[in-house]
Amino acid sequence: MQGKRGRGSADMAEWLEDGRMGVKAQLRYERMSAFKVRPVLDLVRGKPVGEAQDILARTPRAAAGIVAKVIASAASNAENNDFLNQDELYVDTCFADEANTLKRWRPRARGRATRIRKRMCHITVVVARLPEDKLAEMQKSATTVSGSRARRVLASRRSRKAESNIGDTGAVEEQLNEGQVAQEVGTQELEVQEAGVHEVDVQSAEVEDSVVSVVEEPEQANDTADTTEGESSDKDVSESGDDLDDTGNMSNHVEGQE
Repeated sequence: MQGKRGRGSADMAEWLEDGRMGVKAQLRYERMSAFKVRPVLDLVRGKPVGEAQDILARTPRAAAGIVAKVIASAASNAENNDFLNQDELYVDTCFADEANTLKRWRPRARGRATRIRKRMCHITVVVARLPEDKLAEMQKSATTVSGSRARRVLASRRSRKAESNIGDTGAVEEQLNEGQVAQEVGTQELEVQEAGVHEVDVQSAEVEDSVVSVVEEPEQANDTADTTEGESSDKDVSESGDDLDDTGNMSNHVEGQE
């Protein structure tokens, strides 16, 4: 019966005999062979919970996701039930036991049949708090990493700020150049407008002069017509006077003869 229990039960018995403290999470009757789960458990055994989750997230096996859920459940149990910090936990023990096996049959040639074994397993994960020396090392490494990260972040921020300042100066220069160009264009437009206004004034003055000349010419024509008419009337009057004188003289001469 010991052989039927498998390696996982022996690990559990050894863990209980050592008297180690931890929080357990177990997944029972998983429809997967224990043979496929055990290599994944070997990857995370003895690793901190965060590191184990990172390893399982990058493991291309179907059992990796299932084991990750069991580890997360064990860490949650430790946090909620025993008030432990998940950052201080590690995978103390993990194993997979064989569970019931479903028997199925497949028809074969010549009326025969072969057995299909659908195996199941129980996955158990125990997490515990890290020793004090390990915690001190982790805090020291975290401080070093955080300090280096802070320095990197500060350097990157300074570089971005310098780039932004350079970009701002470039933008200011571009704005100044654009303002100068706009001012030059505005002055050119004003000059063009002034030249157009001057041309319009000149044209309006020429039009006024032409209108005045046109108005004066008919008046001069009227004056010349009046003068010519006066002269002609005077000539007619003088000629009529001459005629009258001639007729008068002729009449006087006739009367004298009589």
